Amino acid sequence: MGRDRYVDFLRAWAIVLVVLGHWLITVLAHGPDRALGAPELLATVPWTQWLTLLFQIMPLFFLAGGHAAAGSWARTRAAGGSATGWVGRRAVRLLLPTGLYSGLVLLAVGLCEAVGVDPGTLALVGWAMAMQFWFLPVYLLVSALTPLLHAAHRRWGLAVPVVLGAVAVAADTLVVTVHAPFVGLLNYVLVWGVAYQLGFCWRDGLLTGRRLPAAMAVGGGLVFAALVGLGPFPVSLILVTGQTPSNTNPPSVAMLAWAVAQVGACLLAAPALRRLLERERVWRVVRPLGGVSMTLYLWHMLPVLIAAAAFYLTGLAPEPALNSGSWWALRLPWLLVLGALLAVVVSALRPLEGALVARYERIRPDTGPYRARLLWPGLAATVLALIRFATRGFAEDGRVPVLAAVGLVLGTALVLLHRAPGGHGSVPRRPAETEGALEEAA
Repeated sequence: MGRDRYVDFLRAWAIVLVVLGHWLITVLAHGPDRALGAPELLATVPWTQWLTLLFQIMPLFFLAGGHAAAGSWARTRAAGGSATGWVGRRAVRLLLPTGLYSGLVLLAVGLCEAVGVDPGTLALVGWAMAMQFWFLPVYLLVSALTPLLHAAHRRWGLAVPVVLGAVAVAADTLVVTVHAPFVGLLNYVLVWGVAYQLGFCWRDGLLTGRRLPAAMAVGGGLVFAALVGLGPFPVSLILVTGQTPSNTNPPSVAMLAWAVAQVGACLLAAPALRRLLERERVWRVVRPLGGVSMTLYLWHMLPVLIAAAAFYLTGLAPEPALNSGSWWALRLPWLLVLGALLAVVVSALRPLEGALVARYERIRPDTGPYRARLLWPGLAATVLALIRFATRGFAEDGRVPVLAAVGLVLGTALVLLHRAPGGHGSVPRRPAETEGALEEAA
């Protein structure tokens, strides 16, 4: 089975909308003391929380990821490959660009701390550069669980996401009724795991036709509306400070309903969008976005910092009243400037990421043997470090989080070392395969 252009489109579309959504809600403004701050748009202008229904599209990224992972793991199983080799391969593709990003950001934080940058400012910047990290430990976990999840899928099919969803509902009920936050942590894997598992079902033809996707779209949408309109859940599908319960921290039953609705709508739209993607002019635009999706996702807040320094710290940017007509009119040039800056950043960093992957593949080619005793502890340490960055940023209290940094370095090193060094008889990846490795990380 060849690559499904629609699956690649969904991954690219999800990343682009996440980037645009983060940029759109990012507000920079000088306070009465002329200090530059970042007011929270979703809290300050509550109606903007409805916009998150358009920009919270990560369920489709997990759906597409599950579809791609199912095909990749099935091919590995058919060829006699191991779970350790497959999980390690995907972990490496995710952690090499993540390690490069984290290392450069932590180095910058350390230098700023050494020269005496204001701790409050540094903490805000460190949080901004880590706000997207919630996704990484979750995706690493579901990727690591793929062999088990796919085995369950082969045996029970659609019953698996139904059961995962039911457990997620039970966990969220405990969170809301008896305030059991640690139980809610399960929903990071359960809710997003439902979308991932539906990707398996989609690939294997269990979601064909129009009746089931239509029922998912309508039913999920109605349940979401009831939970927001009649229940305790907010409409915002992005975290809003002080808002409880939240739909994302941890993922709520309302987020689960919205994910099911999105998946149903996505499947209904598939035939028309597949026909559109068969046009080469359209595909030439979409395909490169998929190839740089991880780079876009990791680095998309750096242009905000550059724009802040260039236009706001210098006083060049106009600052109309928040939520005024003039303020909204300036959102378009704001997005265009950030887009141009991100294009420059990606152009500079993409070759570096590619060289890093290529060098690793030459030194430790993907030919086995694989050391499970290194991979699994390495993944555990890496997930814990990424959770720490996701929850507290790269510079909590204006300082480098040394313990989390050490955990990320050691965990990533163990993951990288799970492959044996290449000998004279090893066969490295062909250049085209190396170039596509980062794209397949998702």
